[in-house]
Parts: sequence; structure tokens; C-alpha cells
Amino acid sequence: MPFLFFNCKKGDAMDIQKEITVFLAEFDYQIEQIQKVYSILEEKKVVFDKEPVASEMVESTGYWLHNLYSAFEDLFKLTAGFWENNVKINGDFHINLLKRMLVHIEQLRPALISEESYRFLNELRGFRHVFRHAYSFGMDDERVSFLLHRVLKKKELLLQDMKKFRKTIAEI
Repeated sequence: MPFLFFNCKKGDAMDIQKEITVFLAEFDYQIEQIQKVYSILEEKKVVFDKEPVASEMVESTGYWLHNLYSAFEDLFKLTAGFWENNVKINGDFHINLLKRMLVHIEQLRPALISEESYRFLNELRGFRHVFRHAYSFGMDDERVSFLLHRVLKKKELLLQDMKKFRKTIAEI
């Protein structure tokens, strides 16, 4: 899969390779942050699976589910900012950024996520929106428990998408 900006002079190609190396280092760092959030959520699942949970645990888990999507979104902003050199912030920013990660942009970059990952991440994005506005009515215990289990079930799918994308970029 040829990328347009690699049809350049040798000196320019070396500079581009350096930039890609920096991008991949930042990409890897963000994946580490995502992994850390997953580890915390795995610990929370142990508590959810053992006993009825206190409202503080439900709220804490909601907070970490919110953080998981935010960590993915930071990865998406990094990707869009590097490859497309723009991230427009407007009323539809969050959904448009997620949709952009689903798209393979010919001669620029491969898709970062699959259709299945997109559907799941859109659900998690919706939860984050509700979480940000839940200060007046609290969290739904069953919804948080359901989403926690679903997040951990979809973990490998999402991380495989990230690995596939990274491998393609590293091979440029």
C-alpha cells in the first residue's frame, strides 16, 4: 500500500521516517495508557463479580470506563493530527473523530479500527457522554456492570486493531 508522501527526495524521506518513528513512540505510549486503564477495570470486575457493590464502586468504575474511552480518543487525536494534520473541534467532534478512525484514507493511512470496534467504541463514547452529565442522578449499577464486562470482553478485538494498524505503519 503506497503512501503519497513517500514519493519524495531521499533527505525528505529520512525526515519523514524520523517523524513516523516519533509517531510510533507516542502511539505505543498511548497504548500503554489504555492497557493501564484496562488493568484497573479488570480489578474492578473482580469486585463486581463477588458481591453486591457499593454506589462508590459503581461510580469509580464509571469513572474508569469514561477514562478508557478518553484514552482511546487521545490515540485517535494523535493519529488524525499526525496523518491528516487536522482535528477540527466542533459540535460533532467526538463522533466524527471516531468515524474517521474507521476509514482507510487512500495513500495516507490505513483504518485504525474495524467496523466491530467502531460499533463498540461508539457505545462506550455514548456512556462517556452520559457519565459526564450524570452528576444530578448517579450511575445505573446494572448498566455499569454490563458495560464493564463488555469492555473487557472486547479488549482483545480493540487491541488487535491497534496492533494491525501499528504493524502497517511500521512497515512503511
